[in-house]
Amino acid sequence: MASVEVILLQRVEKLGQMGEVVKVRPGYARNFLLPQKKALRATKENRSRFEQQRVELEAQNLKRREEAQRVAERVTGLSVVVIRQAGEAGNLYGSVSARDIADACIAAGLSINRSQVALEHPIKTLGLSEVRIILHPEVSISVTVNVARSLEEAERQVRGVSRPTEEEPEQAGESFPTEAGPTAA
Repeated sequence: MASVEVILLQRVEKLGQMGEVVKVRPGYARNFLLPQKKALRATKENRSRFEQQRVELEAQNLKRREEAQRVAERVTGLSVVVIRQAGEAGNLYGSVSARDIADACIAAGLSINRSQVALEHPIKTLGLSEVRIILHPEVSISVTVNVARSLEEAERQVRGVSRPTEEEPEQAGESFPTEAGPTAA
């Protein structure tokens, strides 16, 4: 299959840095790089236009990277809770997607969109997961996603307790039924 040469307008992970001319598959260029303005086709006119605008593009990239670094310093160690229904074994009825994580981060004060969430595969079990958020092509942070059935369970997971012990329900005014023989009335 033929490949297409493009000039990268910003750093693209696993592809190259700004200004590099790289060969990619036509569909990747046509459907992702070009519409999102991450690259230009490497024609003679575009190469000369890029060289004229290179200093301006690098200055804009530097400004956006510095802003992303400030945000990353401010939200270091961010942890979000996602409440979902799950079975007894801890498997979710459904999954937690990038959109769910982005919504939880927005609720926690970090304004991102779902395309910035680098989720390898959807989360399908209860527990704590580390998810990478890409604030800028050169700046990313790690967010802890706590998937639980309730807020109380989320707090237990953070403390490292997997299941409630017999003492915890009694503190809340509940008690476990005990197996006893029939009582005489």
